[in-house]
Amino acid sequence: MIWQSSLPLLVLCSSLLPGLIIFALPESSARIRTTLNLFGAVTKLALVAWMVWDIYQGHQFETRLQFLPNLDFTLQMGPLSVLFVTLSALLWLVTTIYAIGYLEGSPHRSRFFGFFSLCVTATAGVAMAGNLLTFLLFYEMLTLVTYPLVVHRGTEAARQAGYTYLRYTLPGGVLLLIGTVWLYTVTGTLEFTSRGFLQAVDESQHPALIAIFFLLVMGFGVKAALIPLHGWLPQAMVAPAPVSALLHAVAVVKAGAFGVIRIVYDVYGAEFASQLGVTQPLAILAAITILYGSLRALFQDDLKRRLAYSTISQVSYITLGVAIVGPIATIGGLVHLVHQGLMKITLFFCAGNLAETLGIHKISEMRGVGKRMPLTMAAFTVGALGMIGIPPIAGFISKWYLGLGALEVGQSWVVLVLIASTLLNAAYFLPVLYIVWFCEPDHPWCENRHFDNSETNWTLLLPALATAGMAVAAGLLASLPYTPLEWVRFITHNQFYQ
Repeated sequence: MIWQSSLPLLVLCSSLLPGLIIFALPESSARIRTTLNLFGAVTKLALVAWMVWDIYQGHQFETRLQFLPNLDFTLQMGPLSVLFVTLSALLWLVTTIYAIGYLEGSPHRSRFFGFFSLCVTATAGVAMAGNLLTFLLFYEMLTLVTYPLVVHRGTEAARQAGYTYLRYTLPGGVLLLIGTVWLYTVTGTLEFTSRGFLQAVDESQHPALIAIFFLLVMGFGVKAALIPLHGWLPQAMVAPAPVSALLHAVAVVKAGAFGVIRIVYDVYGAEFASQLGVTQPLAILAAITILYGSLRALFQDDLKRRLAYSTISQVSYITLGVAIVGPIATIGGLVHLVHQGLMKITLFFCAGNLAETLGIHKISEMRGVGKRMPLTMAAFTVGALGMIGIPPIAGFISKWYLGLGALEVGQSWVVLVLIASTLLNAAYFLPVLYIVWFCEPDHPWCENRHFDNSETNWTLLLPALATAGMAVAAGLLASLPYTPLEWVRFITHNQFYQ
């Protein structure tokens, strides 16, 4: 029993301890650093996999340590937590392999991989937080440990991006802290509870609960890139490709979206939040963000900036599914937490391969590159078509459930938003695919001799192919047990709705 109660803490330590050791390693210790990175990533994934079966049978793993009077530091591994922590553990392993190849020979690798491990530790802490206080601690830790990754290159553009990142995220953290303290003074508790813990609060406190909701959503909305709180994300694209992949697919933006999920379902309860009238404005804000991000993506020639605006749009599908308030829409929003991660990390891996191998950073430079890097661009094509919503790739599943969920609760306007967004997705991805596969190159690419004229280093190619394969498998095999869709159905019907 003591062993089981320690498992969530071991999940944290599997990345925390290797990260702390890596900081002390000299730059020349590449083999030791690689071993520690891979050992930590594999150990974390193994621990999570060990707990999945027991959690499916109804068991919950919990580590509880006294922190403040009447407030504990609590880590819990329940169905919702395991969804997010499995995604982060799996993609951390893949991204670690990618980062080892991407940063080969570059300076400050011990610093990079140290903060890289701390970033994943904070993300796992966010996933496993059992109350809002623990969530807040790891959420702010995530802000601090991702800043050195954003500014890793040390250029003026990187420093400016880091400044912008902090200028958005630190005030967001202040709003979150104010909302958390206010909520505690009203309720006397911050423990996450299935279907929320605020229904019994006196009706006279409802105006305060409404104000608290918007404070918390604004705090989480910075990292979730809800407009007008999204401005840091395109600027952060100066970071190395593994960092961009981590920011968009696993860590920062997903932590913000996961925070919105926690607030709506585990603090307020979806039905009670709807009764307060706070979910409809959230749904409208998410819809506006979806369309705005897609429109801005249309006009970006820089590939990573186009992908960044795509993230602003795509992550808001999660918020939209949560805010519609219905079991089918909830399934669509929650499963997109995983599906978007698989597709977006594939796209950023491919963008990094283009930059590292051929020096390509802009879409206008990608003419005919499919002939030079066919496997990389095949993976990119899978990610792009999945974002549009083409079956059988995972993105189709998300949009299908969101549309059905909207119709289920009489929110037919959401279907129009999804159609418009899909058309915009096609408008900014299909021209890229056309020039990649059907146009002839019109300029010489600056090839990196390190790769010896092969497509690219295998440590860069295999992660992109692996995550593209996962995105296809998550769509094709969606109805099988333990797939993201089936796990989200389990969460929705056992935790959020009777």
